[in-house]
Amino acid sequence: MQILSKGELQVSDKERHTQLEQMFRDIATIVADKCVNPETKRPYTVILIERAMKDIHYSVKPNKSTKQQALEVIRQLKETMQIERAHMRLRFLLPPKEGKKLKEKLKPLIKVIESEDFQEQLEIVCLVDPGCFREIDELIRSETKGKGSLEVLSLKDVEEGDEKLE
Repeated sequence: MQILSKGELQVSDKERHTQLEQMFRDIATIVADKCVNPETKRPYTVILIERAMKDIHYSVKPNKSTKQQALEVIRQLKETMQIERAHMRLRFLLPPKEGKKLKEKLKPLIKVIESEDFQEQLEIVCLVDPGCFREIDELIRSETKGKGSLEVLSLKDVEEGDEKLE
């Protein structure tokens, strides 16, 4: 019983290698899913990301989660290639009293404002960096005391379809 509670599982070399290879592929898949080329707004392929990870000599850390490592890889790849996280498309509905004041506080967190409409409420559709989502959500909740709302229209803003050559 003592071996079961305190012992360690021995993993063969091949099993460890397979596990690390799988994590490497998972990380590349997460990066490809979350990122785009900033010029074309098109997603990168998993194979291209894997090759770029090999070029920067990225080594997988088996005790860290793949998502944490993917975010780390994105930071490292930014130094060698054109890559950025795909922006999220959000819609805010803000009460008229707090709307103008809150818009000024939100401005530094917003990348692009796509539309703005002011009737009985201030409605803003915009693109933001996914890393700012929690901060924006907390800001809207605290400033409007639950009256304002935040809606995620799309998790990533990417160009779909074929490239148009002229």
